[in-house]
Formats: sequence, structure tokens, C-alpha cells
Amino acid sequence: MRKIQIAFLVLLTSLSAIAQTGYTPSPENIKAREEFQKARFGMFIHWGLSSVLGDGEWVMQIKNIPVKDYTKLQRAFNPVDFNAKTWVDIAKGAGMKYITLITRHHDGFSNFDTKQSSWSIMNTPYKRDIVKELADECHKQGIKICFYYSLLDWYRDDYPYETGKTGKGTGRTKKSDYASYLAFMKNQLTELLTKYGEVSAIWFDGHWDQLENDHDKTLQSKIDWKYEEIYSLIHKLQPQCLIGNNHHLSPIPGEDFQMFERDLPGENKGGLSGQEISALPLETCETLNGAWGYNIKDDNYKSPKQLVDYLVRASGYGANFLLNVGPMPNGEIQPEFVERLAKVGDWTKVYGETIYGTKGGFIRPHEWGAVTEKGNKTYLHLLKFKDEKFMLKIPQAFKTAKLFKNGTPIKFQKLDNNYFVFDIAALDKNEIDNVIELEK
Repeated sequence: MRKIQIAFLVLLTSLSAIAQTGYTPSPENIKAREEFQKARFGMFIHWGLSSVLGDGEWVMQIKNIPVKDYTKLQRAFNPVDFNAKTWVDIAKGAGMKYITLITRHHDGFSNFDTKQSSWSIMNTPYKRDIVKELADECHKQGIKICFYYSLLDWYRDDYPYETGKTGKGTGRTKKSDYASYLAFMKNQLTELLTKYGEVSAIWFDGHWDQLENDHDKTLQSKIDWKYEEIYSLIHKLQPQCLIGNNHHLSPIPGEDFQMFERDLPGENKGGLSGQEISALPLETCETLNGAWGYNIKDDNYKSPKQLVDYLVRASGYGANFLLNVGPMPNGEIQPEFVERLAKVGDWTKVYGETIYGTKGGFIRPHEWGAVTEKGNKTYLHLLKFKDEKFMLKIPQAFKTAKLFKNGTPIKFQKLDNNYFVFDIAALDKNEIDNVIELEK
């Protein structure tokens, strides 16, 4: 019976994927999606040549730095304090299950040993492939490795910069050639998917550069990105590799998970979201301070409480939380980040069971907190409360209610229409998260 149930679940997942995206994912891909959905927490790493200037990863665009001047940074990038084991240890200590690393950002600089361009880390004083070092360490420690890859480019002449919204001030004058640029991207993706072991996901970004705006979801791209060719190549090289695209739209054919930038699913606080939520695995990304890449002036660090809140609320939507750090140009993750991630790790060591492998709750997250579910257990995450009683309509029956942390029974009373009132007077309002476990 168990085997029949599993087979039926796989069939349903396949049919849903076909209906949602118009392509048939492989069995390996479906399994990878299930593993991805269980992970719940990952580390995003924005790092590369731009970190030298200490003004964020968009500095080339914001300052309108011409290519001829920006290339001078290649001789200045020498991250002598980079240590792949330290990075993975930090992520693992925080309770993160995967790492998504920038392999090439919008400035076109490659953090890996590519044969397609001299504009790479191998032609800096450092001369080491940090993508390989981090991928090897992730594989060694059992952490999934995912690669961010920019679709747009402020450096190359063959990228269609004439129709793009960004990169207008970098001094390019030659006519672009997307066929040439597409071949370049496909060759680089082939390198990334054949030289670095198993890659769990490719995280694309930059589609929005060829749109008039990010608000009108009906707009068509000014160029044909040839996604069918790109996505087919990835799935051919590594069938299990998931594909996501930060285009701020609903998923298109060939994509395996849906992402939201600085918004929880269904929210649109930053004006980038507003797309429909698909049946695919979900992920939301946010950064630990205000910047993605290293910004020496940005000390607007989120507190451990804010980070746990975001992780729990994302889980309440059934989504992963990809939390970004922007390491310093010397290769170190700055101490303010490390300190906060360690404190989040203190929380995941105790409460990880209430988010890992769970599904979104029977009710969407509210101001008071969120609900996650797994098996015969439901977890009420009380993130913010003032009263001594907590009332909630719960559609499923349960036998016991207790504080997850220490098993202390929680008194409750059932009212009409499946409303329950819980006595929470004894709970510590200073706790980052008070979790009540309900068992059927």
C-alpha cells in the first residue's frame, strides 16, 4: 500500500508539473523538487569583483562605470582570506541546507575557471576557482550547491544592451549579437554542469532587463531568450537540476521552482512581485542587511528575531527562505553576519523539526505568527502576542497540545465552529518563537 501511495503521489506531481509548466520533468527532477521543499533554509552568497568597491553588486550600473575602467578591478581582486570550509560551516551552523552562489553577476565577471572568457577570477592575482572549492566543500559536508547565473551582462558587447533597461553607461558601441551571447551562456552553463559535480539548481536573474517595467505582468520580453534551448540543455546535462528564474512572473515552461524577491508568496511590498503562486516548490529571498553585495556603509542588519520570523513565515507559506550574505573583498563573511547566523542556528537546533520537511499550514501566516504541518503534528508558531489567551479556528481534530520546547502541556478549550482557545499566560513573550505542538 505504501508503494502504491508513493507512486500515486509521483504521478500527481508529474501531472501537476506538466499542467503548470508545459514540460515533463524527469523522475530525478521530481525527487529533487521534493528534497528542495523539505530544505526550508538556504544561504545566498552575492560576491565577486564588485565587492572591491564596497558599494554593492550594482555599483557598475549605478555609477555608470565604463568597461575600460571597471576592468582595472581585476588586478585588485585578491580574496586571500577566502576559505570554503569556513563558509559552509557558517551556513551549516545556521541550519541551512543549501547554498546558492553567484557564479556570474550582471557585471559579467565569472567567479569560476571558464574557457569562454578571460573576464574571470582566474585572471586576478588570486587565480583560484572559488566555485569549485565551495562546490567540493558542499559535497563533502552534505550541503546542496546551487548556482546563480546572470542572464544580462553590462560587460559584453554581444548582450542586447540596446534594448535593455540597464548597462547604458558602460561605454559599449558595437552592435549586439544575441546568437553569439546565447552560445556563450550555453557554453558556460555546460562548464558549470560538467565540472563541479552535482548541481542542485540553476538560479537565473536578469530577464526583467528586457521588460519595460516590473509591474505589468502581461508585458513580453523585448528579446527571445531561447529558454527552451537553455532549459533543455540544463535538464539534459543534469536531469535532477532544478531551474528557477527571477523574472518576477509566474513560472514558464521548463522551470522547476518559483521564486519571490524580498516578498513572501502573495505579497508585493517591494513592487517586484504580484505574480500568481504556482503549484511548484516555492522560495523567497532576502538579504541580511539592505544590500546584496558587500556595502561597507550598510549596517542596517536584521536582528535574529527578524530572521527567524521570516524563516517561520516563509515555512508557513510552504516556501524556502534563501538568506543572503555579501562577503567582504578579502573573502571573509563579515562578523556581524556570522554572529546573527549563529543565533539563528541556536533556534534551528531546537526548533528545526517544526520547519524542515513541513508543509504550509491550514491558514496563511498572520501578524501573530504562522502554522506549519508535518505528519500527524501541527505547529503553531506564536511570534508576536500580548494576550494571555490565543484563539484560532483549526479545521482538524487533535488530541494533545504542548509547548514544543519542553513538552509542557498547554490548556485549551474547544468552542463552536472548530474554534479553540489556548491558555498562553505562562509563555515567555521574550522568546523569539513560542511553538505549540498539536498532535492528532
